[in-house]
Amino acid sequence: MLNLARRLSVSPVSFKKKLASLGLNGTQNVIVHSSLKSFGTLEGGVGTLLDGLETATATLVAPAFSYQTLLRGPDSPIHAQFERATRVSRDIGRLAQVMVERPDAKRSSHPALSFVALGEQAEEVLDRQTLANPYAPIGALYDLGGFALLAGVDHSSDTSIHYGEYLAGMPLLTRYLPQDGRVTACSFPNCSADFERLAPYVHPVTAYAGRSKLRLFQVRELVDATVRLLQQDPEALLCTYPSCRCQQVRQMVRQGGLKPRRHAGEVESALLNHSAGAQG
Repeated sequence: MLNLARRLSVSPVSFKKKLASLGLNGTQNVIVHSSLKSFGTLEGGVGTLLDGLETATATLVAPAFSYQTLLRGPDSPIHAQFERATRVSRDIGRLAQVMVERPDAKRSSHPALSFVALGEQAEEVLDRQTLANPYAPIGALYDLGGFALLAGVDHSSDTSIHYGEYLAGMPLLTRYLPQDGRVTACSFPNCSADFERLAPYVHPVTAYAGRSKLRLFQVRELVDATVRLLQQDPEALLCTYPSCRCQQVRQMVRQGGLKPRRHAGEVESALLNHSAGAQG
C-alpha cells in the first residue's frame, strides 16, 4: 500500500514535466480550471499547482467568480460591495483564491464574474471585460492564440464555452449587482452543467498527473466548436434540470432564436482598419 501511495503522489518536478508534455513551455497564455483533489496527493498542494502553472505559462488566467454579490432584484438592499480582495466562491476552486491573494495579480472588476491573471498579458486579457460581455477575457485569449487547461475537471467548468455561446447569440439573462454604491444590471449566462456535450467536437492534448486528467485545448477551437454546434442545435448545451435558469433561456431561444454577436477582436480590427484608411 505504501508503494501504491507513492506512485499516486505527484511531486513538483513531476507536475512540471506533465505540463511540459502538453507542450506548455512558458510562452503560452492559458486559462486554467482545476480541482486540487483530483490529483490524489499533490506534494506542496496549491502552491505546487500555482508554481508549476506559472512557470509553464506567459500569462495565467483563472475565473475568480464571487456569486455572493448577486442580488435578488433591482430593488434589493446592497449587502456587500465587490472589492479587489472579495473572496472567490468555494466551488470555483482553491487556485483562484490563492491567485487573488497574490499582490502582483490583476483582477477584473466585475462584481460577480471577475477573472484573475498573472503574467505578461494580464491587463490586456482582463481589460476586455464588461457587464454586457462578462466572458470577453476569453475573447482576448482567443486573439492571443491562447489555451484552456482543464486539470481534473470537465467542460462544466470551462468558461471558454460561455464565450462561444455569447458569439453564437445565445440569449443572456439579467441579474443585479452592487456597483459604485448602487444596484446595477448585468448580463448572466445559462448554466454549464451539460457543457461536456461539446467533448466529441474538440481535440485536446492529454496527460495524467497522479489521478488528475490534464486536457489542454486551444481556446479558438473551443469557441469555434461551440458556435458551430449551436448553429446546428441552439439548445445543445442547455441542461434539462426543471428548476435551472436554462429553462428560461430555452424558452427565449424558442421564441426568438439566436442573434449572433461580433467578436470584440473583430470590432477592434475593423476600427483600426477604418482609422488607417482615413489617415491614408
